[in-house]
Order: sequence, then C-alpha cells, then structure tokens
Amino acid sequence: RPLSYVLGIETSCDDTGVAIVDTAGNVHANILESQQEFHTRYGGIIPPRAQDLHRARIADAFDRCLAASQLQPEQLAAIAVTTHPGLPLSLVVGLRYARHLARRYRKPLLAVHHMEAHALQARMEYSNENLPYPYLCLLISGGHSQLALVRGPGQLTLLGETLDDAPGEAFDKIARRLRLYVLPQYRLWNGGRAIEHAAQFACNPDAYEFPLPLARQRNCQFSFAGIKNNAFRAIRQQERAERTPVDGIISNYSDFCAGLLRAVSRHLMHRTQRALEFCLRPELNLFGTTPPTLVVSGGVANNDVIFANLQHLAKQYNCRCFRPSKRYCSDNGVMIAWHGIEQLRQQVNRDTPCSALNLDDIQVAGSAGFETSAVISLQEAAIKCKWVQPL
Repeated sequence: RPLSYVLGIETSCDDTGVAIVDTAGNVHANILESQQEFHTRYGGIIPPRAQDLHRARIADAFDRCLAASQLQPEQLAAIAVTTHPGLPLSLVVGLRYARHLARRYRKPLLAVHHMEAHALQARMEYSNENLPYPYLCLLISGGHSQLALVRGPGQLTLLGETLDDAPGEAFDKIARRLRLYVLPQYRLWNGGRAIEHAAQFACNPDAYEFPLPLARQRNCQFSFAGIKNNAFRAIRQQERAERTPVDGIISNYSDFCAGLLRAVSRHLMHRTQRALEFCLRPELNLFGTTPPTLVVSGGVANNDVIFANLQHLAKQYNCRCFRPSKRYCSDNGVMIAWHGIEQLRQQVNRDTPCSALNLDDIQVAGSAGFETSAVISLQEAAIKCKWVQPL
C-alpha cells in the first residue's frame, strides 16, 4: 500500500507544533516553536499572549515544515488539528489556520482530541504489531492526570483522573515557591525538570514527609493539591528555621525535591496498580488476548524517576511498559499527525469515507472527556492492593 502523508497542527497551550508524518510512522518534518521562555518570566501562561505568539508563528512554522519535508501540499492526504481540550484562545489559532489550508488545498480536516493523541503516540514508534489495542495508558502532564483503557481513536474508557491539580502543574507551583529559579541552571527550566535534576544531589531524601493522597479511597482518582499544600508548609517552616532571605532558597532543597518526587511517584503507582488489577480481573479480561501493556505519556512521562517507578510496577504484573521518545512526550505536531493517521486507518477498516464534515462545523472546546467511563464501576469493585513500593 503506498504511503500517505498527514499534516498535524498543535496549538493547545503554549507550543506551536507543525509536523508531517506518513502511514509507516516516518516523521518527515517536525517544527516546534516553544513559548516557555516568555511565559516563565511571568510565572505562568498568559492565554492572550499565547494566542498572539501562535498567530505570529504558525504560518512560518508551516512553511518551514513543508520545506523540511520536501513535499508539496497537494501530496497530503489530510490535515489533522487539535480542537480539544486546551486553551480556547490557543486552539482557535490552529483550527483557523488548518481550515485555511484545508480549503486552499481541498484536503479533509480531522479534529483531534489532544489527550487521545498523547495516548496513541507510542504506537507510531513501537509499531502497531508491538503495541496493539487495547492497552492501559497513564497520561500525566501539566494540565492532566488520567488513566484510560485505549481501544483506538475515539475509543478510550476513563478509569481515573485528577480531582484538582495535575502533576506537572503541582511541580511548577512548588518549584516556583521553592524559588529554584534563583539558581542559574534552573532559570528557564519547567518545574518538573528542575525538581528531577535537583533531586539527584539529595543527601537525605527522607528529610521531609509528604502525605499519600486519597489513601482510603479505593478508586483510581488522583489528587496533587494535598502534596502541593504540604510542600508549601514544609518550605515555609524550613525558611523560618533557617531565616532564609526573601530572594533565597532553603539549604537542603535537593532533599526536599527527592522526597517530593518519591511522593508523586508513589501516588501515581498506587492508582495505576489498582487500574492494572481492575483490567486483569478474569471476569472482565479487558486486555483480551493482547499482552498486558502500560503506556506512560504526556510531558511528565519525561521524568526518568517517575517512569522507572512505573516500569518497576508493571514488571510485578508481567506487564510491558512503554513511553514515547522524550521529544514526543511533550506537546508536538507529530502526535497530532499520527492521530490523524490512526483516524484514516480506522475509516479504511470500517470502509467509511474520509470525514467530509463542513469545515465550519468543527469547533474548539476547552474541556473534553473520553468516549466512556468506568470510574464508578472501578470504585464499586473496591479493589484492595498489596502495594508495590517505589524504587
């Protein structure tokens, strides 16, 4: 079967991503314009400014993508664009530009669910044969924390999600309160990356205690607000004890970061372990005939400590564990293009024509769930676990 090429456009938050991927999983071009340095100066993302930066960069990113791929727009089979969930002001920039391209070159426009794209990305790199449906996916990022059973594009079943903060969001807020940014090496890094690096130099990782969230609730929901608030209190107490100046940082910040990383890993492991127990129940057999598989994706999957702990957990259940390459864990146009390819394949398998929706009928949405939910069923199962401890 001849190769088909799909263009992917990603503008859900603060990264402008444009990429071209073919049906064999080859990346022909991947352009990513990050706004992180700009927003870091202001302590968080400013949606109107993010929109302005997307508008200023998207046309050039598309031109550079075409040039890098050495393809012509007429060779594209479709254009895929993130439409939900995300920052509406950012999403609308990508959608409008995608509509413009779809009209100009008469190409089908495929709407992409951002979190689904993260969940399916690993299939591009590990091939469909090595990573068949269904599989369990843990999606962890700056805006999300979700567990889902993945059966295909548009076919995800939610098992659990965060009730408050996402892990990446908590890392950013804690790193800012800890004032890691006063150290030159961390000035332009996101919170999760800075915390992971600082934790490597810990002398006493048990110096601080962090509560285990939702310990009495037998479900797969997540909560990081308690860890965050406990972290704020611990920092404040240590600053008072040391009389840390207002522009300074506590002396044992590395110990603090190591303890925090262990606490977050432990919480993620506990909820994922219960999800594995649920999926492996003989009466449910949710994995079917495929080998039990866990995929970890999203920006926080870049954290090697967290991923190593989840690998360790999966091993106890004879479960395979994958994550996309680090360059594809964070937001990018490649994962959007690949989701488009998965949609095209699904349409071929179902013998249905490529989506012919009126382009104006496709709209953005700030929030979006998955097709089905098993959150209540999982809670009613009240599964008890013999916890696997972090490394």
